[in-house]
Amino acid sequence: MLIISSLLILLMAVAAGFVGALTGLGGGVVLVPLLTIFSGVSIAYASGASLIATIATSSGAGGAYIKDKITNVKIGMSLEIATTLGAIAGALLVGFIYILHLGFIVFVTFGVVILFSVYLMARSGGRKARVPPDATTERFQLRGDYFDEASGKWTRYHGIRWWLGESIMFFAGLFSGILGIGSGALKVLGMDWAMRLPTKVSTSTSNFMIGVTAAAGSVIFWEMGYIQPFLAGITATGVLIGAYLGSRVFERTQSGRVRAIFMLILVVLAVEMIARGAGL
Repeated sequence: MLIISSLLILLMAVAAGFVGALTGLGGGVVLVPLLTIFSGVSIAYASGASLIATIATSSGAGGAYIKDKITNVKIGMSLEIATTLGAIAGALLVGFIYILHLGFIVFVTFGVVILFSVYLMARSGGRKARVPPDATTERFQLRGDYFDEASGKWTRYHGIRWWLGESIMFFAGLFSGILGIGSGALKVLGMDWAMRLPTKVSTSTSNFMIGVTAAAGSVIFWEMGYIQPFLAGITATGVLIGAYLGSRVFERTQSGRVRAIFMLILVVLAVEMIARGAGL
C-alpha cells in the first residue's frame, strides 16, 4: 500500500509540475488540493510539501526559460524584493490566522480577488494595446526581446508601471506564505496586466521568481514543523519531472493558448478558494 500510495503522489506531483510550468502558477494550486482530497494529507503538510515542490518547479522550468532567453531576469529580480518580504510576512501570519479561526476570510478574499483579475484579463481580450514607456521603463530597465518559436519571430517589448507590479508582488508573496503555494497567478497578473509585459515573458519570469518566494516561506514552515521530508521528497521529484515536460511544451505553444489555459485555471482556483472559505 505504501508503494501504491507513493506512486500515486508521484503521478499527482508530475501533473502539478506540468501545469505549473505551462502556466507560471507554480503547481501548488493543483498539488495541495490533490494531496488533501485524494491522499488524505493534512492541509498543513500539503502546503509545506507544496512550497518545496514549487522550488523544484522553478528550478526545472525556470532554468530552461532562462537558457532560451524568454525570462527577463532583471525584471524578475527587481520584483522579487517585494514578493520575498510578502512571503515571510505571510508565513509568520499562518499560526495566528488559524488560532483566531480567520482562515475562511483569507480563502474567500483570495477567490474574489482572482475572479476580479480574470475579469480584467478577459476584458482586455488578450490583446495588449501598445503603450508608451513611462518613468519606470528606463529607470528599472523594463525592456527586452525574445525569439518566439511558435510564431518564428523576434518580439521586442517594454514594461510600464513598475510600482504597480511591485505592489501586486507583495500580496503574491503574502498569499504564498499563508497558503503554501507559489502564487504564480498573482505574479503573472502583476507582469501581464499591470506592467503590460508579453504573456510568455510574464509566465516564464513568474516561474523564475516562485522558487525564491517559496524558499523564503519554506524556512518558516520548516521551523513550525509543517514539512515532512518523505512527502516533500516525492512531490519535489514528481514536480521537477512535470516542470521539465511543461517547459518543453510551453516553448511551442501560442501565447493566446497559454493565456486561455491560465485564465481557466484561475477560475477553478477562485471557485476552490471560495468553496473552502464557505465550508462547502
